[in-house]
Amino acid sequence: MMQYIVPATGLLFTLENILWINIGVFVGSVFAAIPGLSVILCVILFLPVTYTMTAIPGMMFLLGIYCAGGYGGSVSAILINTPGTPHAAATMLDGHPLSEQGRTKAALKIALYASTFGGVFSALMLLFLGPQVAKVAAQLGTAEYFMVCVFGLTIIAGVSGKSIIRGLISACLGLLISCVGTDPMTSYDRFTFGISRLYLGLDLAICLIGLFALVEILAKAEKRLGSLNLDTTKIKDDGKITREEYKRMARPVIMSSIIGVMVGIIPGTGASEASWFSYNTAKNLSRHPEEFGHGSVEGIAAAESANNAVTGATLIPLLTLGIPGDGTVAIMLSALMINGLNPGLSLFTTDGDIMYAIMLGLILVNLFMLLQGKFLTTLFAKVVSIPQEILTPIIVIFCFAGAYSVNENYFDVGVALIFGVLAWVLRKLDLPPVPILLGLVLGSMTETNFRRALLISDGSPSIFFQSIYCKIFLALIVVALAAIIRGKLKEAKAAKAAVQKEDN
Repeated sequence: MMQYIVPATGLLFTLENILWINIGVFVGSVFAAIPGLSVILCVILFLPVTYTMTAIPGMMFLLGIYCAGGYGGSVSAILINTPGTPHAAATMLDGHPLSEQGRTKAALKIALYASTFGGVFSALMLLFLGPQVAKVAAQLGTAEYFMVCVFGLTIIAGVSGKSIIRGLISACLGLLISCVGTDPMTSYDRFTFGISRLYLGLDLAICLIGLFALVEILAKAEKRLGSLNLDTTKIKDDGKITREEYKRMARPVIMSSIIGVMVGIIPGTGASEASWFSYNTAKNLSRHPEEFGHGSVEGIAAAESANNAVTGATLIPLLTLGIPGDGTVAIMLSALMINGLNPGLSLFTTDGDIMYAIMLGLILVNLFMLLQGKFLTTLFAKVVSIPQEILTPIIVIFCFAGAYSVNENYFDVGVALIFGVLAWVLRKLDLPPVPILLGLVLGSMTETNFRRALLISDGSPSIFFQSIYCKIFLALIVVALAAIIRGKLKEAKAAKAAVQKEDN
């Protein structure tokens, strides 16, 4: 390792690389902050730019977009209660309420600092533990992936609000929607009703626009004109974070960064799962769980550190085994291959200086994200001073543009509208939208791995309890359910005590 560090440093610290890192960070931050314009779409659009570059500046540019996109999605989630990217949905639960309390700058700073810590942590894990951890991840099979998905589904109980039943209903609706499209095992059509556009299923980014963005527009349309303006005093906060808040954030940030790395290493998972895992774990272990959903600094820190900790971890299986950790990293694979670099364990011996330059560059990317974020936070916070009757049409335009740009067809715009109306109806029925999102994210992955595992075992469910990894995930599921039940009992006890106090 050490023999590659010195030459890798020389390859990395050039004016060209520094310039492309900063361009990538800026583009990724702005792009991800716009609802509907996902990070993967941004990487696809700018990938051709890297074809004329060498491997290091090209990867630095794409990694800048990738990492900054993890933070950029939180900007719109905090400011306008609309996640710019799917993994920022967990940040929205506490980020926007904290902004509503007049602490917009503080919420943005917490998201930035947590994202930077998670990103640097995952970059260090990539640098020191990459080859070793990737070998373990390669041993996971379909049964282990299914247990990971089941562990993810336990989160539904933690984000269901006051009623677990209502949360489960929403989650089942999300799982049902995830079945739309071609059957992953038999290729038969399901719930397509003869519409060819539905053969490949529903795009998560488009569904997200309707569930969280357009429904807010519909809700605002019900208000009187005078109540549409946001309180401009929100931009006057100094953004100060107290020492006590820093202490409270320390544990969830460290814990969530570890969770983010563990989730990111497993191919096929992603930042959305990591952010929800971490948010739910932080809530269960917090001394102030009642603050979650109402502007908790721990909730923002947990979600943001986790989704950025995924970025470096997804590169571990890519660079060591040639297996992309998620869709965005899979696109980056072509940026390496265009320069004759085929990822795998042999790459660390044949082109070790380039590989270590890329891994060291990931640390640099996160540091520049911190610097740019500190500079732009004040500008982001000023968005809340825009009158709502002006901001709302702009959001609608970006939502429709984002829905159209995913596949460049008007059918997706119609799908986003349908989901917006569906979310509005669910809001009237007091059904939470977040479990629907979890059902959409985990549904296809859960079904595919479950059915594949049963095919391998000739229908025997014992396959889910055989390996040590399955047993570990099963233990985690039991612990998570126990923590959720304990939290719900504490909430019920507190509510009962409050009622008795009022009666007295």
